[in-house]
Amino acid sequence: MEFDWSNPPFELHSSLTQRDIEESFEDPFAVRLMPDSSRFSVQARFFNLGRSASGMGIISLYRTNGKLIRVIFARPFVPEEQFFYQRKVNQMLAQ
Repeated sequence: MEFDWSNPPFELHSSLTQRDIEESFEDPFAVRLMPDSSRFSVQARFFNLGRSASGMGIISLYRTNGKLIRVIFARPFVPEEQFFYQRKVNQMLAQ
C-alpha cells in the first residue's frame, strides 16, 4: 500500500505519527467501512479502524484509487470505537 502524504489536509494528533497511521492499515484485524451516508457519496470515502504496531487504536477517514491511499483525517479511538473494533475482532476470531 502506498500513501499520499503530500499536503495532508489535517494536522496530526499530538500522539500520532504517519507511521502509526500506515501501520493501522496493516493491522490484520483492521475494520474497513464504506459509509452509507449521502454526505460521502460525492467522493468515495472509507473508514479504517486499526491498531498500530505499538497497539494504539486509530480511526482514519480516507479515499483511494486502489493503488494510492490519501488519508483525510485520523485520530486515536474513542471508547465507543474501541468497543466496536474489539467486538469485530472477537467475531472474526470466533469464526
